Amino acid sequence: MEFQRLFLFLIFSFSAVALWDGWEKYQHPVPQSTIAEKPKATLPEAPSSLRAQPQVDSAKVIEAPASAIQGKKIVVKTDSLLVELNTLGGDIQRVELLQHKDATDKNKAFVLLQKQEGHTYIAQTGLLGEGLPTHREQFISTAEEFSLQDGKDTVSVRLSAGKGVTKVLTFHRNSYLIDVGYEIENLGDKPLSVSAYYQLVRDDGVPEGASALVPTYTGAAVYSDKEKFQKIDFSEIEKGKTSHIKISNDGWVAMLQHYFVSAWLPSGNAEREFYTKSLGSREFSVGTVLTMPTILPGGKGEITTPLYVGPASSNLDKIAPGLGLTVDYGWLTIIATPLFWLLTFIQGWVQNWGLAIILLTVLIKLVFFPLSAASYRSMAKMKVVAPKLEKIKQQYSDDREKLNKAMMDLYKTEKINPLGGCLPVLIQIPVFIALYWSILASVELRHAPFIGWITDLSVADPYYIMPAIMGISMLIQGRLNPTPPDPIQAKLMQWMPVVFSVVFFFFPAGLVLYSIVNNVLSIAQQWYITRSLEGGQKDVVKT
Repeated sequence: MEFQRLFLFLIFSFSAVALWDGWEKYQHPVPQSTIAEKPKATLPEAPSSLRAQPQVDSAKVIEAPASAIQGKKIVVKTDSLLVELNTLGGDIQRVELLQHKDATDKNKAFVLLQKQEGHTYIAQTGLLGEGLPTHREQFISTAEEFSLQDGKDTVSVRLSAGKGVTKVLTFHRNSYLIDVGYEIENLGDKPLSVSAYYQLVRDDGVPEGASALVPTYTGAAVYSDKEKFQKIDFSEIEKGKTSHIKISNDGWVAMLQHYFVSAWLPSGNAEREFYTKSLGSREFSVGTVLTMPTILPGGKGEITTPLYVGPASSNLDKIAPGLGLTVDYGWLTIIATPLFWLLTFIQGWVQNWGLAIILLTVLIKLVFFPLSAASYRSMAKMKVVAPKLEKIKQQYSDDREKLNKAMMDLYKTEKINPLGGCLPVLIQIPVFIALYWSILASVELRHAPFIGWITDLSVADPYYIMPAIMGISMLIQGRLNPTPPDPIQAKLMQWMPVVFSVVFFFFPAGLVLYSIVNNVLSIAQQWYITRSLEGGQKDVVKT
């Protein structure tokens, strides 16, 4: 029991500190530093294999203030996306996901990429080579609006930069993929060495609707078959810890924010170089530079790289190897992945994520039934012998050594393992944490309703009813446990339900639902075992 009380004390302390730290961050956010002068924009270098060759003279483009050149807006609509392009560089400067709702206004579509005052998140591309257009070059379009026609699976936008260069963006039906490429004709009399860069530019602002008390990752990421999935915090980029990261023959680069991802997905095994840059004004880029075969005079060349802009989900591995890892289940991915697969399977059957969570909780409880039974049996025995323990404590109150020996003799006589109530709980904690991350990170639960006032299982209960119910269930469960002999520990146990209820005010409703169902099942199991042991003890006394 000493171990159990220590364990509960650690949980209590950790929860209190985490709650206080989160509340402080929420009430007193760290002010972002202001920059008096915006640094000049920079272009990525060509890959190492091209650096010995002549590079593009982009000094005039770089030095030109961004406000000096204004592009025109081009609108593209498909069944899944509403996209705004800018003729300046052909940038993708706004993407609405038509099948996903806004975090705060469900009457609006969710906007992932956008460029507005105070927030930048865009996709840029350009070419490196003599006389070739960068993302600061003006393009010309034949129209200002494009839409996916009935009976068609694609719609393409062709932007001409002159000099034999055309940028082509192709959008697909029922897809979040945008193919972005260039068609290049060498109009000169010399061989043309070309490389193309594809980058995502974002500020370090927190996504709208994000909770300061339940933080999620926002930042860059890089994947390669050799190095696997790597997150790159904006702070690391700002400190210059990363620049040109590595050269690889596979992999992709991405920007992540809660539930959603944008990623450049170069195909094939062509050489590519990944890079990150700090652009100033709290803006950062992550990108890749791809080489193209040398284009002879009068010859033509093409390059195309898909851009994924949409929800993060585990089935994205079908689009590109490792892309499913953008769903971040934390360090318990090995447990969280099968748990969410099972949850999804159940949901497909019952068509309600809340009911699926309840059934999953029942299944988890059945799996851990033997361990739970051992735990509750141990606690029930402790409650039965509590009067004897209290008598021993009074008898040896002045001698700690004799007190401990007498308690251990009692445990041995009654066949009680003092750690029996703790170890099963410890074993189940990773499952709880894994399920927490599954619910928190899975876009499928975003705006998923349950019943009544619970219209979104991915956010906190707006009326705090479920956390209150969970606190009550913890109080009832505590009544079934033996009262700690130490008054301080007893007080601690009394306050535990209150503290956990407050902490769970900010947890996703889906996780609170899991906790409530788990507690109710635990109460039923513990009550039954305790009554059985108490009944047996009475029969022994009568005999």
